[in-house]
Amino acid sequence: MDWSALYPTLVYVHVLLFVFWLGADLGVFLLGQHFRRRDYSIQERLTVLKLLVINDMGPRTAWALMVPSSLFLLKAGGHWPDIPDWLLVASLVIGLSWLTLVWDAFLHDQTPRAACDRKIENILKYLLTGFYLTLGTVSILHGEPLAGFIAWKALLFGAIFVAAIMIDVWFKPVGPLLVALVQNGSSDETEIPLRRQMDRTRIWVFATYVLLVVTSYLGVTKPF
Repeated sequence: MDWSALYPTLVYVHVLLFVFWLGADLGVFLLGQHFRRRDYSIQERLTVLKLLVINDMGPRTAWALMVPSSLFLLKAGGHWPDIPDWLLVASLVIGLSWLTLVWDAFLHDQTPRAACDRKIENILKYLLTGFYLTLGTVSILHGEPLAGFIAWKALLFGAIFVAAIMIDVWFKPVGPLLVALVQNGSSDETEIPLRRQMDRTRIWVFATYVLLVVTSYLGVTKPF
């Protein structure tokens, strides 16, 4: 197979996924801003929250597909020419499986099936975090299998996994706090803990944005 002929198309797909990820994530952030407004009714804020969850499927979809996209791009671009074929196949299977889990959990939310999907998804995310962090670290220290800015991109991609996982970890307590808001109405007792937890989550959101921008900068400028 002439991998070099596929390179421009794979670059386009990779860039498209990045735009879809960051662009939709900014939409999630803006919707989150409106959800925080206490001058909206509870019903209006819940509607905003539903839109936020739907919009969040964009970044989650792009994140899953970035796995095969990144490895196939390494092969086609000659950055890791001897990458094992089994690893390419595995990346495609993992990416599509992850995508299936994400959407199945979304379509069956608040059910045992969705909970099971998310447990399996978390295992995949932890394994992939370890893979990219290890790949980047080993490559930076030894100059192979990746070199230069590509090695740093792999390490930063692993860091993006860490930040994105932490978003889910810190957002998890929002659920019970939201239930308290709906049941008891808007007051300092219900609003302040909810906003505090959302602010803690935002730290990791901003970290993800910074890492995405830095990673894309390296990919475009190829500084070293």
